[in-house]
Formats: sequence, C-alpha cells, structure tokens
Amino acid sequence: MENRRVRIVDIAEELGVSTATVSNVIHGKTKKISDETVKRVQQLLEEKQYIPSMAGILLAQNNSRIIGVVINDHEKYEGHVLEDAFISTSLNHLSREIEDSGLFMMIKVTQDWNEIIRFASMWNMEGMIIIGFCEQDYQKLREKMRIPFVVYDGFFEEAKRICNLSIDDYNGGKQMGIYFRQQGYEKALCISDNDICMDHERLEGFREGMKKEIELMIVPMVKRERQPFYQEHLQQIKSYPAIFAVSDYYAVELMQFLQRQGVRIPEEISIAGFDDNPICENVCPSLTTIKQDGKTRAKMAISMLQKLKNGEEAATIRLSTTLVVRESTR
Repeated sequence: MENRRVRIVDIAEELGVSTATVSNVIHGKTKKISDETVKRVQQLLEEKQYIPSMAGILLAQNNSRIIGVVINDHEKYEGHVLEDAFISTSLNHLSREIEDSGLFMMIKVTQDWNEIIRFASMWNMEGMIIIGFCEQDYQKLREKMRIPFVVYDGFFEEAKRICNLSIDDYNGGKQMGIYFRQQGYEKALCISDNDICMDHERLEGFREGMKKEIELMIVPMVKRERQPFYQEHLQQIKSYPAIFAVSDYYAVELMQFLQRQGVRIPEEISIAGFDDNPICENVCPSLTTIKQDGKTRAKMAISMLQKLKNGEEAATIRLSTTLVVRESTR
C-alpha cells in the first residue's frame, strides 16, 4: 500500500468499516459516527498519509466555492491567449480577489460555448466569469445554464438577464482625442484590427475628442502578417504626427517597429494605446495609454456573482477609464 496512492477503500478495509464512513470522516460529516470510529479513521489517515482529492472534497459539498473563469481562445491569439497582456492582467486580479473571498479559481480556454456548460456542470460551480465571447453566445448560455455568470467586456445592444462588466470605451477614446488635440496635433492615425464593438467605440470617442482629421488603419489580425503590412505602409504611417492604437499591444508593437526603422518616439511620432497593461511601463519610452481598473472590475465581478446567486437582477455596469500620460507622447 505504501508504494501507491492510498485510497479510501484501503483505509476502510484495514479498519473494517464502510467506504462511506471513511469518506464522511474526510469531509467532516461525522454526526452519525461514533467518536471512537472517527478517531480510528483519522489516525489511520494520518499514518498512511492519505492525500484526498481536492475535486472529491469540493464536489462532496453542496457549496463547491469554485469560480470558473472561461476565456475565448480566439484565433487572433494564435494559441497564446493566456499570454495576452489584458487576459493575464485580468486573471491576476481575479485570482487575488477570488482567493481573498475564500473561493477557488478554475480556468478554461475554449472557442466552443457548449464547452462552458459542460465545464460548469462537471465541477458544480458557484459562478462563472466569461471573457471574449459574442453576444449570441452569452444569450445561449443564459438560456441553458442555471449557474450565475458575469461577462467581462461584453458588447451588447441589449443585455437582458446578463451581468456585463464593461468599461466606458467611448469616453476612454475621447479622453485620448482631447489630449492629442490639446497637444496641437492636426491629424492622427488610429490602429485596429477591426471597426466593430469596443474598438469602434474607442475610435468614435477618439474622433469626437480630436475634432480633427482621423484615419483608421485596419491591420492584419495575424501577427506574422503585421510586420510586412507595416513595412508596406511605412510612408503612410510616418505621415502622421500622432498614432492611437486601440490596445497597448498594438501600440507597443508598432512603436518598436518604427524604432527599428529609425523613427524617434515621441520626437517624430507620438504613440498611445489603451488598457494600461504592465507592458506600458516596461518599454522605452513608456507608453501613454487609457487605464481601465482591473482590480475594481475583479472585485465587482465577485460581488455581482453573489448578488446574482441571491436572486438579484442582472445589470450592465460600465466602469470609468483614466488617461495616463507617459513618455511616448510629447
């Protein structure tokens, strides 16, 4: 027995009790078991160094205390979704908040919304936080899943019965536009891989804030295609004194490309991003950006899950954003 993992059945057989008795002692359900039996079981468990399955303990409880975090493995991440700065930062804040609340976090990456339902039911989850899916996916989940869930950064025309923790993308873009206008820029370029949903809101807010000439440049979603694209459009890019990228990732990537071409940032071109991920302070020059508060959103997510569990109505909550000026703009 010492050469393999000790099982409940091994403990039960050695003591001459049922496996149910051993299991109940492990899970603290001892009201109907004699003190002597409880003591004997506990002593042998300790002696044999029995290591219980965490899944077994959690699933045996009516309250599993598991919060599932599901992330859409979108093609744009190219198999590296957990390495994305926004995703990793969000997970870091959620991990701390979930642990501080006495809960457990489980992460799943998938492109299939049906997998979310199987994942949730398999682990008897308390609630879920879902990131990166489409409105129709969230609506299907709401119809088919009893477990409360909140959405990070969902974009809905109408979000009935779904708790959406979004940010004010439009105002964030507008703040950047106002800042660029106040710096005296007469025109600016906006970089994105699409012109829909949150990115469209950021662009339109930027346009409103600038009140000047704005051009949108749609870049390839696949990373290996962007470098040749930037090279092909280099002269066009260099004709703009200021560039606003809808994410820090694109801002840093473009800034480093331009630096390799001998372009001085910000002396020749100012560049700014959106999100205020940790990468912003780890590049040179440090990146001007729009900050969204990941810690507040994580705290709000756990609070809303508890409210949904208690029967309160779902709601869309829009968190504020803040301009953070650093060295990449002049």
